[in-house]
Amino acid sequence: MKTYFRLLSFAKPIEKFAIPYLIFTLLGVIFNTLNLALLAPLLNTLFSSKDAGPTREPESWTDPVGYLNYYAHLANEQFGPYGALKVVCAVIVISVLFSNIFRYLSQRVMENLRIHTLLNLRRRVFDNIMDMHVGYFSNQRKGDIISKIASDVQVVQFSVTGTLQVIFKEPLQLLAYIFMLFAISFKLTIFSLLIIPISGFVIARIVKRLKKQASEAQHMYGVMISYLDEALSGIKIIKAFNATESIKDKFNWENEKYSNLSRKMVKRQQLASPVSEFMGVTMVAIIVLYGGSLIIDNRSELSPSEFIAYIAIFSQVMRPAKAITDSFSTVHSGIAAGERVLALIDEKPEIKDAKNAKVLKEFQDELSLENVDFAYPGRNVLNNINLKIPKGKTVALVGPSGGGKSTLMDLIPRFIEPQGGKILIDGHDITQLTMDSLRSQIGVVNQESILFNDSIRNNIAFGKPDASQEEIEAAARIANAHDFILETEKGYDTNIGDRGMKLSGGQKQRISIARAVLKNPPIMLLDEATSALDTESEKLVQDALNKLMRNRTSLVIAHRLSTIQNADLIVVLEDGRITEQGSHQELITHDGVYKKLVEMQEFSTT
Repeated sequence: MKTYFRLLSFAKPIEKFAIPYLIFTLLGVIFNTLNLALLAPLLNTLFSSKDAGPTREPESWTDPVGYLNYYAHLANEQFGPYGALKVVCAVIVISVLFSNIFRYLSQRVMENLRIHTLLNLRRRVFDNIMDMHVGYFSNQRKGDIISKIASDVQVVQFSVTGTLQVIFKEPLQLLAYIFMLFAISFKLTIFSLLIIPISGFVIARIVKRLKKQASEAQHMYGVMISYLDEALSGIKIIKAFNATESIKDKFNWENEKYSNLSRKMVKRQQLASPVSEFMGVTMVAIIVLYGGSLIIDNRSELSPSEFIAYIAIFSQVMRPAKAITDSFSTVHSGIAAGERVLALIDEKPEIKDAKNAKVLKEFQDELSLENVDFAYPGRNVLNNINLKIPKGKTVALVGPSGGGKSTLMDLIPRFIEPQGGKILIDGHDITQLTMDSLRSQIGVVNQESILFNDSIRNNIAFGKPDASQEEIEAAARIANAHDFILETEKGYDTNIGDRGMKLSGGQKQRISIARAVLKNPPIMLLDEATSALDTESEKLVQDALNKLMRNRTSLVIAHRLSTIQNADLIVVLEDGRITEQGSHQELITHDGVYKKLVEMQEFSTT
């Protein structure tokens, strides 16, 4: 129940919906019950004999059917049998009209509550995911996260708010029917209500394992979505390695597991409804048999018309009782999905702003790393790194793969945190600065161009949405992108497809550079920005990078050493340590790792 009420908190302000819903539901229940109670006066009007004695007004309000019979008798005396029949029929029509109007209004209110809850829940989940540190996503299946935001939230929406509807409406309707049954015949009602607790016990036994199965099913669905995402993202590699069949088998195996578990769940869920309906009809048949025998033998206080009305009302008792028992099966799925969603909401980012973090207004002097250590579980990556990057200088990181270059770069914008040492900007420890102000001073261009399924204009203006067309075009010119953009179908309004699939590698990289140029940060982080390009594209991108780095503080990772020969400082990282540093010429004369790397690349190009 704790999970349920926590999920319900996303419906706040719930009184905005609960009060009108309760009013409309109460009125709907009253008129709906009245529809059936009017059967007795209708039958009395149709089949009453002309010489029937006068009907007395009931002495207590607990006999509503007696009141209805009394007023039907008055109408019969005043307007005659046909006139009374018209009055009774008109009252029934009006009652049904009001019953349906209030039912419609209550459903509208509940639908608004459902959508409002879904909006708040999905917003909270997505906001929390976007606030997580970058390292969090390295340990999570993307498909599982997508499943929680999309599928699980939908399950919560329909099962939990649907159960809320059942909690409000169906008990009220059930109480109204039971009150009417007691008003007609106390003894017969005591006998007949034995079916409800029996039915509830049977249904509870049927749905007992549903929550555990629902939790397993939602986890399997997340795994299946992960496989789907990986397959779509790596379709070229799958085709190139003739791995289509193995990928199909992998996905179909998970699909079959999910389908089998879903089949078991549905079997249990759907068994609840026919069992409760069968038990209800069985009880109605027993009451008809028992009550009918009393009437036939003239041993009942009920008239035939009242008995028929009683049977009609009791036949409807199982509908709200059935809805309540059915809700037990759906709420288990909702609670299981809700627990997964709440677990995502409860995740806290390991990297966040300090309590009294300062705002970094501008970068003025230098960026420095002092005794920085970093390790992944079971593996040291950086050891005692000391490095100073003066403002306006270009520092290049080189060295064998796995030496810690990308890790070092990720530390600066606080995508990850060092285990030891500190990183300073103008003497300020970056952990004491707000992340927004820190990252506003930094531009990033990665080896893999991360673009969005949007227009070229919006991708360039991603970090500065209010940029003018002139500013966007100026950034594109600096990035050597303006000319090819104009050659596309709609120019700057051309949609580039998912992850920029409509563009070549060099074009995507130049769009990424234009995005960084428009942001105009004083510090640039360039992670192997040309390594995946052909020679012609590399020249265009390198020229764009040179323009980008002009008058900026730049930290560059490059495997093609020819691109960083003019760097102010070249730092060689090997096994997580700085083994050499200096200018290109100094490192060549040093005859160390850097010289060997240069000679290897020169040899490979000859």
